[in-house]
Amino acid sequence: MPRSRVASRPDDGPRPDPNRIPVTIHCDDPLTRAGLLSHLRGDPLLEPFDVSVGTVGGVAVVLAGRLDDLDVARLRRLALNKRIVLVVERMREPELLRALDSGVTAIVLRSDATPERLAAAVRAAARGDRDLPSDLLGQLVDAVNRMRRESADGLLPGSQQLTDRELDVLRLLADGWETRAIAAKLAYSERTVKNVLAGLNARFRLRNRTHAVAYAFREGYL
Repeated sequence: MPRSRVASRPDDGPRPDPNRIPVTIHCDDPLTRAGLLSHLRGDPLLEPFDVSVGTVGGVAVVLAGRLDDLDVARLRRLALNKRIVLVVERMREPELLRALDSGVTAIVLRSDATPERLAAAVRAAARGDRDLPSDLLGQLVDAVNRMRRESADGLLPGSQQLTDRELDVLRLLADGWETRAIAAKLAYSERTVKNVLAGLNARFRLRNRTHAVAYAFREGYL
C-alpha cells in the first residue's frame, strides 16, 4: 500500500537552528553574495541563508555602493525585524548618519571585510552592540558633539521638557523602528508619529531623526 504524501506548504523550507544566529545576505551581485555566504559559513555561531529564505529575526548583511534612496528604503524595511550589518566601500558623515537613522547596527568597510571581521560584526549586531570602523566612530563622535553645540545654542526658552508621547516615539526611534512600525506599536496613525517628530524638530531646532535621538540621549531622556 503506497504511503500517503503530505503536500508541501508555501512556508516549508530551512528552519534556523535556535542555537545559532540566522543571517541573510542582501546583495544584487550573485558572485559577491556567494562570497559573503562563504565568509560566514566558517563561524559555528552563525547560520547564513541566501536572501530568498524568509527567516524572521536574526541579522541581515547588506552590501551597498553609494547609500542611495533605494538602499535606505531597503535598510528601513529590514530593520523592522532584523539587526543590520552594512558593508560599504566608503562612507562620509552624511551617509553615516543616514545609515544609522535607517536602523543599521554595524558597518564594515569592504577593504576590511575578512571572514573574521564580518563574523565579528554580525555577532555584535545580534547582541545589539554598535560596531563601527574607528574612523567612522570618530565621525559619529564629531557629529554628536556638533549637534550638542548647535542644540545648546538654538534651544527655545521654556521648551526643554519632552512629553510622554514624544518620549515613547523617541525610544522606539532609538531602537531603529521606522514610522509605520512606531505607529502600529503605539496605536497611533503614521501622521501622528510624523507630527510628533516634526514638533520635536521645530521646538528644539533639530535637523533630523538622528539629531533628535542624539539630543534625547544627551539630555538623559533615553
